[in-house]
Amino acid sequence: MSDTESRDFIRQIIHDDLESGKHSQIVTRFPPEPNGYLHIGHVMSICLNFGVAAETAGRTFLRFDDTNPGRESEEYVDAIERDVRWLGFDWDDRLTHASDYFDRLYDAATELVKLGVAYVDSLSADEIREYRGTLTEPGKNSPHRDRSVAENLDLLARMRSGEFADGEHLLRAKIDMASPNMNLRDPALYRIRHISHQRSGDNWCIYPMYDFAHGLSDAFEEITHSLCTLEFEDHRPLYDWFLDQLRPEHRPRQIEFSRLNLAYAITSKRKLNALVEEGIVEGWDDPRMPTIAGMRRRGYPAVALREFVKRGGVTKKDKLIEMGVLENCVRESLGDDSQRRMAVLRPLKVVLTNYPEDHVEMMQAMNHPGRPELGTRELAFSRELWIEQDDFMEEAPKKFFRLKPGGEVRLRFGYIIRCDEVLKNDAGEVTELHCSYDTDTRSGTGSSDRKVKGTIHWVSCAHAIDANVRLYDRLFTEANPNSADDLHAVLNRDSLESVVAKLEASLADLDAGEPVQFERLGYFCVDSEENSADSRVFNRIVTLRDSWAKLEKQAMQQQA
Repeated sequence: MSDTESRDFIRQIIHDDLESGKHSQIVTRFPPEPNGYLHIGHVMSICLNFGVAAETAGRTFLRFDDTNPGRESEEYVDAIERDVRWLGFDWDDRLTHASDYFDRLYDAATELVKLGVAYVDSLSADEIREYRGTLTEPGKNSPHRDRSVAENLDLLARMRSGEFADGEHLLRAKIDMASPNMNLRDPALYRIRHISHQRSGDNWCIYPMYDFAHGLSDAFEEITHSLCTLEFEDHRPLYDWFLDQLRPEHRPRQIEFSRLNLAYAITSKRKLNALVEEGIVEGWDDPRMPTIAGMRRRGYPAVALREFVKRGGVTKKDKLIEMGVLENCVRESLGDDSQRRMAVLRPLKVVLTNYPEDHVEMMQAMNHPGRPELGTRELAFSRELWIEQDDFMEEAPKKFFRLKPGGEVRLRFGYIIRCDEVLKNDAGEVTELHCSYDTDTRSGTGSSDRKVKGTIHWVSCAHAIDANVRLYDRLFTEANPNSADDLHAVLNRDSLESVVAKLEASLADLDAGEPVQFERLGYFCVDSEENSADSRVFNRIVTLRDSWAKLEKQAMQQQA
């Protein structure tokens, strides 16, 4: 495949602009609004904006579009910076804010008034909606649209000085109330908000609208390619109109690409915030959330997220990508480096009746079956062991190769054992298995050639540590929860299960966030927030195989 064939359409445009000499250096920006945490959709934009600049020895700005102080906070600013760095990108000295340009934006608005293409409107919010029209009917001009330049300048200055109450006046562009593009029907430029700003304090009581500040901020920073998602395509004529009127020295080019939508997840900040506010999740960094903070806490590696958006591709076509694609990226990134450990999530006691009561053997266990250079560790083996409840079945089918009455199984790195007796409580539930071990079948000794078809994991009762293990699943039961009339109706009530597990002793020293594979169970890590020396909390990062694959395939086929 040639370089041209391997480039997406945005990288091809950038390549052509460099080849033609239109630009000597590419300058992009990632412009989040600090009104929530970043999510998987933002990963696409981050990787694209920082990626195309890095590939061409260009520059990228991290610019906070902080034009709406009522919804923004420093908490979100800090979280965004942390997330971008964690993904592997840096803005060096190019951290900016729309609020850095408040004076320049106000001067630009004043210039539009002087040019006669902006006016102060005094209609109420309800009246403005009424005058705006609909998708099929044109709007009508405000009775204040023909105010003189002098009157508009006077009113704008008085708005700036704080003379008027919130909503009393609004600065609007004078474009076309009959335009089929609703964004061109005299859009708002400035609104009155008597509210303190997280950076500028009480210096301003009027704030620019996002559409007004966004494109001009790009021009101020000499952005060459303003990369936006498709929902901004209808806004581009408005951005161009501002640039046509004001004629800044630099004019950015906006290019739109499709959003990255992940199946069984939502990427609306408003809806994500509702999940937090209603207590459906524990916070923005809940490991079930599709936020970068949530995925990092769950244990997803940054390289897996970067690979995921790479596989998603940069296109103009809306796409809903299967959750399994993301989880496969996580498995692939964890598989080669994550050491293996033994853990029993749902313990069932096994007593080896022919094993000496006070005897303990140290079994040698590989840290990684495919990487001998990672060495081995010792596992204590004793008379009483924990195994998984699912690894025993009293009335087992013919091809059940784990433990059953009279059946044999090998204990990983240990002996072959046979189930001799099943103990139950008064309710008929299995509480304990009495087994016997074959002394000549210790793993790795070569003392016996006897083989069995099943191998299960285990932990010594006397040497195990207790841990709270959280088993996370998809937060929604529908592949496209955004299509549901009520998100609550498609919530997965089983998205979190917490179990008290028995873990091998070496896991007591595992650092927070460090991934390991619990053999036969999946990848896990110590939770970075709720964890202490006295109370170990582990999160399941991902299972070893995709148990939702068939369901996902069916859901995608139905939506196709």
